[in-house]
Amino acid sequence: MRYEAVIGMEVHVHLQTQSKMFCACDASIFGEPPNSHVCPVCLGMPGVLPVINRQAVELAIMTGLALNCQIAEYSVFARKNYHYPDLPKGYQISQYELPLCHDGWIDVEVNEQTRRIGITRAHLEEDTGKLFHVGEASLVDYNRSGIPLLEIVTEPDIHSGEEARQYLTKLRTTLRYLGVSSGDMEKGDMRCEPNVSLRPVGSDEFGVKVEVKNLNSIRAVKQALEYEIQRQAKILDEGDKIEQVTMGWDERHGVTVVQRSKEYADDYRYFPEPDLPPLEVSREWVEEMRLRLPELPDAKRDRFMRDYGLSRYDASVLAGDKAITEYFEACVAAYPDAKSVVNWITGDLFRWMKETDTDIEAVPITPQRLAGLLKLVEKKTINLPTARKVFGIMFETGQAADEIVKARGMAQITDESTLAEVVAQVLKDNPKPVQQYFRGKEAVVQFLMGQVMRATRGKANPQAVKRLLLEQLAAME
Repeated sequence: MRYEAVIGMEVHVHLQTQSKMFCACDASIFGEPPNSHVCPVCLGMPGVLPVINRQAVELAIMTGLALNCQIAEYSVFARKNYHYPDLPKGYQISQYELPLCHDGWIDVEVNEQTRRIGITRAHLEEDTGKLFHVGEASLVDYNRSGIPLLEIVTEPDIHSGEEARQYLTKLRTTLRYLGVSSGDMEKGDMRCEPNVSLRPVGSDEFGVKVEVKNLNSIRAVKQALEYEIQRQAKILDEGDKIEQVTMGWDERHGVTVVQRSKEYADDYRYFPEPDLPPLEVSREWVEEMRLRLPELPDAKRDRFMRDYGLSRYDASVLAGDKAITEYFEACVAAYPDAKSVVNWITGDLFRWMKETDTDIEAVPITPQRLAGLLKLVEKKTINLPTARKVFGIMFETGQAADEIVKARGMAQITDESTLAEVVAQVLKDNPKPVQQYFRGKEAVVQFLMGQVMRATRGKANPQAVKRLLLEQLAAME
């Protein structure tokens, strides 16, 4: 590769507050009728005055701390001036020169290596309305106008679509752990706008950057960046220049398309918001927020490795979702074999969740009931194949494992006299495989075991079956 990609990310996060950023309107707008959560303040009516939402400030401080940022004791809101139908005031209240959070970092793992991505700033602002284009007309829903946003801006430390994917995944996980946002990109609770440029490998100079919009999933971000890197490389190889533009991602065709020329900061004519005082944050307030921080993903991963003896891979998979970690720890509390628990969670549970499109919160098998299933396996009441069948029934019905086993007669056959009779019949019915065994083909034992399990409808103890098969074969020689 002749070129190095240089990528910076701007992520806008909807903060989960009860009210909007500068007014008392209800911020729970998803699925609500258009323009039903509005007031003179968020509609930009003349003479109204904004008031800073304290809860939004606290959530921003918590996020800044989790991202290892410095929290400014003095920050200022500014007016970002531009005219667009979804911006009723003709300007957006944001932060520019003096943001609330700055100079942080987040570590991500790419190809088994840790990469540190710098956080330039994380500042508060208000969201705009939403445009709907119907035929030749455009309609505006101002429900979203004034929703608290936290804009998180990275240093240009990302160099591939995969690194961008890992960064966004880690950021979203952190936001969910904190409870500050759902991070749901499909609902617009987290919106990502990467800037990407290319430069010759080994160069320290920045190329001309291009912004990419219309990205509604982390997967789309990765795909769009990989396409844009190839597009820019082709232009440079042909001796042409990259234009500073805003591109949109056409997911249907898998390409980026030009939307408009890129604006510069000077175009927005930032100046301090005259209707809001500077935001002053005491050290005591910051420390209060620090005490409210939960155990974050990296710390949880390390604890799982230390306390439960999990591999780094297993611990990382669990730590990627706070609700999954809570399910895991509740199950381990009832059945302390952590490795068995994680195998069932990352195996059968994840498979059923994917196949049925079910979130962990909606899984019908409680941690205690999963523990109950594992205890039946440990006691040899049922064998592993039967346990997997029972798990599927549990997922479909929500019943307890012992109830299913009893009602359906699925308990393991452990009576050796009964098993010996079945083994003898299988050997009698399969003379050809038996002769193959005597000619040195020992793998035939697995086939014969399968026939015994089939005859017992999977309820035989596999270890006992194998031992009895070998004993009876030895007696036949």
